[in-house]
Amino acid sequence: MSGFKVINPGMLTLIQDTGRFGFHGIGLTNGGPLDPLAFRWANRLCETAVDGSVANNTALEISIGGLLLEAQVDTVIAITGADMALTINGVAYELWQSHSIKAGDQIELGYAQQGCRSYLAVAGGFDIPHSFGSAATVARETIGGITGDRLQQGDFLPCASFNAQQHCSVDSNDRPHYGDAFTARVILGYQQETFNDVQQQLFFSSEYTVSDRCDRMGYRLTGQKIQSSIDGILSEGICHGAIQIPADGQPIVLINDRQTIGGYPKIGSMISIDTAKLSQLMSGAQVSFEAVSMEQAHNLLHFAEARFQQAQLQRC
Repeated sequence: MSGFKVINPGMLTLIQDTGRFGFHGIGLTNGGPLDPLAFRWANRLCETAVDGSVANNTALEISIGGLLLEAQVDTVIAITGADMALTINGVAYELWQSHSIKAGDQIELGYAQQGCRSYLAVAGGFDIPHSFGSAATVARETIGGITGDRLQQGDFLPCASFNAQQHCSVDSNDRPHYGDAFTARVILGYQQETFNDVQQQLFFSSEYTVSDRCDRMGYRLTGQKIQSSIDGILSEGICHGAIQIPADGQPIVLINDRQTIGGYPKIGSMISIDTAKLSQLMSGAQVSFEAVSMEQAHNLLHFAEARFQQAQLQRC
């Protein structure tokens, strides 16, 4: 069988595709890449290199870094996302670009200097069995991936052999820039009425710090406390990006591996293109909030999609 052997899995490396949808009713959350844009660019680079179609190919999400793979196949890879030094057989190579790999090559990623998560895609995707329609790993639910957990030393990632027809890179103007602060757009929800005008003003005029209590379920922020007029609600479904306010008044932004129901009041929901930016922040980074309408959120999402579709890869 051809593929890649995991020599060092790094801090946290997960098998992901676009996610698992339609199973909230039985308590299964979505999973999928925390930064879908970087994930899609990695797959697009690989498929363009072999003249294939860009599909929902299974890739790797590498958090923090430290991954080392040994190729046992001739193929094409691309790595996008956070600034992690890439070497192939000890020689430095560029991120955001497709590269030919030969059997015996060693692919190594250093530790993130800017951003937090990178995506390694391979032509044709990794051949991972699906659970409930997806290969996405959600470790909390022990589902997806190889064993329902992060990659381990000695794991094998099967994939097909491909030869590159051309190599491409993403233009620097089309690459996201990962910083240490940003302003997230929020759609207010119906529970905003439980936060009076003063509490809402405090929330939207304050700057919060990303705490060290962050994972794929949610990002806990610290800063100005805000309070709802109610202590809790009956548990209800939770959408991606929901901003819960627990009893301590510190916001929690829920993302891909969130629980499917919860009972804390929610002031609103962060839009999806901004949860991707949030997931690239390390502990200590700064986040502020801005209210937008649902119509504005739709426009922002459609603009981002149009920009991705219209962007032209650069031959190299």
